[in-house]
Amino acid sequence: MSHNSSDTKPISTCCSCRKNSLQPALWYPAVPATSFDFVVLTVCGWINRRQLLAIEYLREENRVLREQLGDQHLLLSDAQRRRLAEKGKALKWSEFLRTHWEGLAAADFFTVEVLTLSGLTRYHVLFFMELKSRVVHIAGIVYEPGESWMMQIGRNLLDAVGGFLLGKTRLILDRDPLFTAQFRRPLRDEGVTPLRLPRRSPNLNAYAERFVGSIRRECLDKIVSLGEAHLRRVVTEYASHYLLERNHQGLGNQLIKARASPENDNGNAQVYCHERLGGTLKYYSFSPQEQVG
Repeated sequence: MSHNSSDTKPISTCCSCRKNSLQPALWYPAVPATSFDFVVLTVCGWINRRQLLAIEYLREENRVLREQLGDQHLLLSDAQRRRLAEKGKALKWSEFLRTHWEGLAAADFFTVEVLTLSGLTRYHVLFFMELKSRVVHIAGIVYEPGESWMMQIGRNLLDAVGGFLLGKTRLILDRDPLFTAQFRRPLRDEGVTPLRLPRRSPNLNAYAERFVGSIRRECLDKIVSLGEAHLRRVVTEYASHYLLERNHQGLGNQLIKARASPENDNGNAQVYCHERLGGTLKYYSFSPQEQVG
């Protein structure tokens, strides 16, 4: 099917972590702008410029006052301190996360280069994380994600029996084009509010970004995945290791889900080293037998 550049425009499917993707661009019909849209855009641009000028003036005024004061400190009255304290009570992102821990989840993609018979192929891994417990759910691994695949992922997440998003009230999403309005609508209908982050703000999804960094450093950067089946096994093994065997500093250096193991009452019990993926991942326990998660 051919596309006419005069009435269609490409919408790139790659996010900041999937630049130079080998997959073809998606094409959607261009929406013609009306005169009303142009007026609204012009007014918004003017308001934005006025706000930026006002902010810059206040910053310069603050710098001038600091130069005038030098090393002196302002002596504020109690009423003035209260006024400043009230203005500084805006809810911080970290406070928002702690307030909504129980029902908060996050989602993100990362890509892996896989060696296949046709050469290097880029696969996409979609995962979801429960922020309070750090439990990670690998939702899917696919070569070329599309809208139908994403909709099926959404149905799996909201499944009445074992759906990962059951009991969640908010889901943090970045601006990846794959998180479409069609994907977000069923979530909202089931009581899960999608929180779309501003562009270029990975720090607002820091827990998910940290998981991506961990799986790359500890596993994927040390292994050449030979085909899709091998990649699935590698990611699944690391997910089990992350959940059952890896200590987490953000959780007080504890395991996410500790398995039953022999007690070490006298402090002289033997410690055994176990391995996953040929020794790429290691963990230690008092049990001489490896426990498969």
